[in-house]
Amino acid sequence: MGQKTEIKVNPEILKNTTECKKDFSCLSGNRTDLCKVELNVNDKIHFVKCLSDEPCDYKKSFGYSFICICPVRKELYNRYNI
Repeated sequence: MGQKTEIKVNPEILKNTTECKKDFSCLSGNRTDLCKVELNVNDKIHFVKCLSDEPCDYKKSFGYSFICICPVRKELYNRYNI
C-alpha cells in the first residue's frame, strides 16, 4: 500500500482563509467534499466542479462554470495536485 502524503499548508494561507464555513474539512484527510479542479490557469484561476450544492463563499460563478478563490483549496491543488 502507498504511503500517505502529509498535507501541510502555509500558516499565512490558513490565516488568509477567513470565510471558511466548513472548518477546514478539506484538511481533515477526508476529501470527499473537495470540489474537483477541472482546469488550472497559471496556478491562479481554478475552474472547479463542485461535488455538493452546499453554499461556499469561495465558489464564484464564471459563465457556465465556477471558479474557486479559496486560498487553501488553491494551495492543495498547486502543491499536491489534489
